[in-house]
Amino acid sequence: MNRRPEHLTAREEQILRCIRRWIEEQGEGPSVRQLADDIGLSSTASVAYHLANLEERGALVRDGRGWRTCRLVQ
Repeated sequence: MNRRPEHLTAREEQILRCIRRWIEEQGEGPSVRQLADDIGLSSTASVAYHLANLEERGALVRDGRGWRTCRLVQ
């Protein structure tokens, strides 16, 4: 199932905004730890959970194994 949901949670939107900013500023996505620090979560497992949900919903796609290689789906 690779389709963009009509509604994302506030946390998911926050994560997508953070990833978009990192890609614009750094040329690549943030690591899970950097993303956790940036959005104020202490658990990298929570961030990985949200990222997996976003990938499953089709909001982002990984080009490799790690999350730094992700790209956002328009």
